[in-house]
Amino acid sequence: MRLGLALGYWGRGPSADHVPLAVEAERLGYDSVWTAESWGSDAFTPLTWIAARTSRIRLGTAVAQMAARSPTTTAMHALTLDHLSGGRVMLGLGLSGPQVVEGWYGRPFPRSPLTATREYVDVVRQVLRREGPVELDGRFHSHPYRGADGTGLGKALKPITHPLRAGLPVLLGAEGPKNIAQTTRIADGWLPLYWSPTRPQAYEASLTDLPEGFLVAPMARAHVCDDVAEGLLPVKAMLGFYIGGMGHAARNFHADLMARMGFEEEARRIQRLFLEGRREEAVLAVPDAFADEISLVGPRERIAERLESWRKGPVTDLLVLSPDPHTLRVLAELNS
Repeated sequence: MRLGLALGYWGRGPSADHVPLAVEAERLGYDSVWTAESWGSDAFTPLTWIAARTSRIRLGTAVAQMAARSPTTTAMHALTLDHLSGGRVMLGLGLSGPQVVEGWYGRPFPRSPLTATREYVDVVRQVLRREGPVELDGRFHSHPYRGADGTGLGKALKPITHPLRAGLPVLLGAEGPKNIAQTTRIADGWLPLYWSPTRPQAYEASLTDLPEGFLVAPMARAHVCDDVAEGLLPVKAMLGFYIGGMGHAARNFHADLMARMGFEEEARRIQRLFLEGRREEAVLAVPDAFADEISLVGPRERIAERLESWRKGPVTDLLVLSPDPHTLRVLAELNS
């Protein structure tokens, strides 16, 4: 199992620690570093900054939002950074949810998310392979565009720039069972939002017959500390926000995932409290048990023991979310 460093996305502004953390992770032998985006900073620019300060560590987006860019634009970002970094890019994509897609990007959330994802990946693959002009008569992505409001002058184009790697890895952030199952067929890897090594049944049906070399790369917050309950507070804060606020009351993919993992009553309570404006109560309502099983928190010996359970399943890459260099160093030592 390889280790990756997950930096997430910015809050109010850039963190001065991100580049030093990436440099330290590379020194410690981490295989990859990952950035994200929501409705603020983008995922690609920080990776470019990190690429200039590192030489070996792979550079991933976890995730770049599909609604933010056309698939050809995303492919342009990926192939450009892949050239500049010497072939280190891994392209992680996610569909996001209706609130973000329609509220921030100002476009309709696809009524058939599986089809939209499949078409998006198809176009990205065509650009990266550069075997011919990009062509797709899709429901959501049409190349050339043939809509009634177009000029009819669109021409199928082949990228001018030769991609460095036709096989640049494409990973998907998928949550629903059908979406995960499709991911194993059309992508090179999967980026689970929550992974519990003690609940393999939560994803088992979607992960049958994984292709050889398929990546399973969940993100887990980690903190080496003496007080487990205190160490779990940032995990619970993150869960409270995602479960309660990252989606509509009637359609929240994160809350649905928590419910499928055995915490349905708790997920709905967190949603209700958050949407009523009782955010502190929503965070406190997150069960310690759930926060604990999807993270690595506590003394070194406890983390060492729990790390073994992560190695036993299909996880190929553990993306460590931690701003603490000591924690990164301990995990590198335990995983060596």
